[in-house]
Amino acid sequence: MSRTDGLTTEDVEFLARPLLGMLAVAGAADPPQPRPVWFEVGPDRTIQLFSLRSSPRMRRLDRDPRASLLVPAPVGERERWVAVTGRTTVHEDGVDELVTRLAGRYWDLDERADDLAEIRAGDNVRVVLHPESVSRTSF
Repeated sequence: MSRTDGLTTEDVEFLARPLLGMLAVAGAADPPQPRPVWFEVGPDRTIQLFSLRSSPRMRRLDRDPRASLLVPAPVGERERWVAVTGRTTVHEDGVDELVTRLAGRYWDLDERADDLAEIRAGDNVRVVLHPESVSRTSF
C-alpha cells in the first residue's frame, strides 16, 4: 500500500472508469455507514458527486465535512483499490450537469431517460471531496 497527499496520474486513469465508489462520512455518533455513489474526478483532481440535500449523508456533512471514498476494482480483475480522504464542500451550481454526465457514464441514457429525469427532479447538491490523503494498493 502507498499513500500520497493527492491523486496520481495512475489513480486518475483508474477512477475515470465507470466504477462505483463507497462513500463514508463522519459527523455521527454511529460508525460511518458507507454507501455506493457515482463520482467523477474533476480537472483539479477533486472528486465530485451529488446527493439529495435532505439525505442523512448531507446532515452529517453539515456537522462534519470529512469524508472518505473507497473505489475497488471489479471482481475478475487484479486486486486494486484507491481510497481518498479529505474535507468536502457543498455547492448549488452545476448539479444538473453533473447528474447528467454521471448518468451517461453509468447508464444508457436512451433506455434510462425517465430515471434520469426523476433524479434531476430531486433537490440535489454537488459535493466536492478535496483529497488530503490518498491510499492505494494493487497486486
